[in-house]
Amino acid sequence: MRTGTHLDRDHCVRAVRSKDARFDGWFFTAVLTTRIYCRPSCPVVPPKPENMTFYPSAAACQQAGFRACKRCRPDTSPGSPEWNRRADLVARAMRLIADGVVDREGVPGLAARLGYSTRQVERHLLAELGAGPLALARAQRAQTARLLIETTALPMSEIAFAAGYSSVRAFNDTVREVFALSPSELRARVPASGAGTPGVLTLRLPFRAPLNPSNLFGHLAATAVPGVEEWRDGAYRRTLRLPYGHGIAALTPGPGHIACRLTLSDLRDLPVAISRCRRLLDLDADPVAVDERLSADPLLAPLVERGPGRRVPRTVDEAEFAVRAVLGQQVSTAAARTHAARLVTAHGKPLDDPEGGLTHLFPSAEALAAVDPGSLAMPRARRATLTTLVRLLADGGLRLGVDTDWAEARARLLALPGFGPWTADVIAMRALGDPDAFLPTDLGIRRAAGALGLPSTPAALTARAEGWRPWRAYAVQYLWATDSHPINFLPA
Repeated sequence: MRTGTHLDRDHCVRAVRSKDARFDGWFFTAVLTTRIYCRPSCPVVPPKPENMTFYPSAAACQQAGFRACKRCRPDTSPGSPEWNRRADLVARAMRLIADGVVDREGVPGLAARLGYSTRQVERHLLAELGAGPLALARAQRAQTARLLIETTALPMSEIAFAAGYSSVRAFNDTVREVFALSPSELRARVPASGAGTPGVLTLRLPFRAPLNPSNLFGHLAATAVPGVEEWRDGAYRRTLRLPYGHGIAALTPGPGHIACRLTLSDLRDLPVAISRCRRLLDLDADPVAVDERLSADPLLAPLVERGPGRRVPRTVDEAEFAVRAVLGQQVSTAAARTHAARLVTAHGKPLDDPEGGLTHLFPSAEALAAVDPGSLAMPRARRATLTTLVRLLADGGLRLGVDTDWAEARARLLALPGFGPWTADVIAMRALGDPDAFLPTDLGIRRAAGALGLPSTPAALTARAEGWRPWRAYAVQYLWATDSHPINFLPA
């Protein structure tokens, strides 16, 4: 669909004519005669090719003066898989913008996190996406506003503030410009659902099919830390530490979407909470591209055919996952959960959960850095590994986040005491989102590989896995599924 940083027009036209939903979020179709932009799978009759023009982002469409289609709602498409597949400047910038950095810290804050000048960041984003960071953040604010308008009974003045607008007038003008409807008209299009519970929002998270919920939700439920995570009534629930407050997310697999129920102490955290839930479930992945690549290996192909669409279960908090990875070194899943639960009870921030059994936020790196090492019930070597990790995370000596360079982070982790390739790679895969991270020393992976006729020694398996790149992290999920992996199930 892309050639370099440019859209392939012929491929785009074919995708629109076939209404191929796989390309929703990859690009947007703007219609010159109606001044409306759509997702490729829009159900309306496709326009003539000469009336189509294509943009790589909704923000670029809006900046060019096009309005969002009322039928296909292109602003709610899944995110482009490009931003989670790559580790370059543009991809890291897009992950930060989705995490609300521009709204909180401005473009200078975005540039500082990336280690580039403001001008360089703007130039790269404009070249690839046709819109700069302010326009991209503005498009995200408009989508947040629409969600709040349609899913809550909040007054418009409160929605304007929660969505990040500096004034009600700016909110009204943007909504009219982007959606060709006033905020009141947008709300009137949605059936009334009552006042609801303050701070609680229910929405749908789209994804590209297929999606295999068994490995995804099964892994999260089986490794859940008591008090922070739970499986209840068909939903995976967990607490969230957010920029303006805290929240609870309840995520339920459904036909064609993930049902998401968010309870937020501050509605300004809505876009960040959505972004982190999508990232946790790897919802912006392109499973067709992944599965096609892995199926090229004749020994992996039957696994993909039996359960296509496996995702990599990720995290909502990179530092939390790094701590949990250390706690899980050389112990069972149950023991790792027990160690983590003790830390949560002793050092996590308590919160109320009227709808379930969640009790705490996972303790921050700063809180753990202040803990007396002698109070940690674990072997001395692992205690040293943990205390070194949390101290570096707390003082900024080690940064793990959506903007982290994967190769650099892996090298930094391997330089720490007690960090071997397995720990560094599982953090790269689950916390940092590297789709090519691989675990050739993992016992379950080696056992599964041997059973399939693949090489089972780390060196030979790594050589064979060259053909699976850049999707080796997804190969890990398929291999784990064949080894009676204890966390490969969907709870009842």
